[in-house]
Amino acid sequence: MLRKIFRIFFKTLLALLAFLGLYALAVFTLPHITVNNSYQDTADGIKIFVLSNGVHTDLAVPAKTEYKNWTPDFPKDTFAVKDSLHTYISFGWGDKGFYLHTPEWSDLKVSTALKASCGLGGTAMHVRYLKERKKESERCQIFTISSEQYQKLILYIESSFETKKNAFIKINHPGYGDFDRFYEGTGAYSLFKTCNIWTNNGIKTTGIKAAFWSPFAGSLMNSLKH
Repeated sequence: MLRKIFRIFFKTLLALLAFLGLYALAVFTLPHITVNNSYQDTADGIKIFVLSNGVHTDLAVPAKTEYKNWTPDFPKDTFAVKDSLHTYISFGWGDKGFYLHTPEWSDLKVSTALKASCGLGGTAMHVRYLKERKKESERCQIFTISSEQYQKLILYIESSFETKKNAFIKINHPGYGDFDRFYEGTGAYSLFKTCNIWTNNGIKTTGIKAAFWSPFAGSLMNSLKH
């Protein structure tokens, strides 16, 4: 019986190590493989941003254009936005428990991390009003896309929200500050679909050069550099 238990344990350990090894190989190789390599910015189009805080990435688009006005879905007064300078709105997708209960890394619990990595929790959309970015940096990549590309991105973002009676479902959470709020998301978070993979997939739908697959913010931002 002990030998049988040992064999099962040993095979399980080998399988786990093999999985971790393959995952690490994918993490270090696939972000360097890019798609849509012939992409060039549109000379006169819609400016969008990919933003990073070093861990999470977001897609930022104009709050109002002739193709989409996001403000009825996300009224500025419910975000405490009282000026006209916050003309952009950013979207991030991720694990609901991680978003709501881990505003800082010091707040991270093992249970939250395990649920997120295994896809056992729900997902949420993080919505934030912000000012237009003028310059690129390590944490901000700027692109100018056509109306057709932007409409594809609109559909991608909208499909990531759970809806009820054609309205996005707001989560009862104050957000991290005055300018952000959380909404119910669709899909399942896992090691194979992180918040950064969601951002990367959104970029790929527009035809912008992006990573083949990139679960981490740093490698994603590197793949997006002009």
